[in-house]
Amino acid sequence: MLKSIFTWWNGATLGALFTVWRRGVLVGTDDTGNKYYQAKDDSDSYDKGRLRRWVMYSGYAEASKVPPDWHGWLHHTFEEPPTKEPLKRQAWEKDHLPNMTGTINAWRPKGSISRGGERQKATGDYEAWRPE
Repeated sequence: MLKSIFTWWNGATLGALFTVWRRGVLVGTDDTGNKYYQAKDDSDSYDKGRLRRWVMYSGYAEASKVPPDWHGWLHHTFEEPPTKEPLKRQAWEKDHLPNMTGTINAWRPKGSISRGGERQKATGDYEAWRPE
């Protein structure tokens, strides 16, 4: 309870939850549990006639957790939310993954310190640039 009063990275603060309850309408939820809202009217909008949209993250607040279809809706690229008109997926598209940098699931190339720091020997094909 105390975390929700003072910190935003552990979820929504009490002030944010109150604002959402008072000013927002739940539009939908994605597969990871993020909830998407739209304002009831344009009284606090930057552009009159355009309703504000926002996301309440499930868990840690990280923007890369928003899938592409919801990202397009949040930024007014798509008028209808993915709950009404899902984004057409191409056969070559992969599933959305959030940014894993800084986590145990981050990609670690050969030779990185986190994989033991053993790099391949230089092959001798490198030639340093020298100014003329």
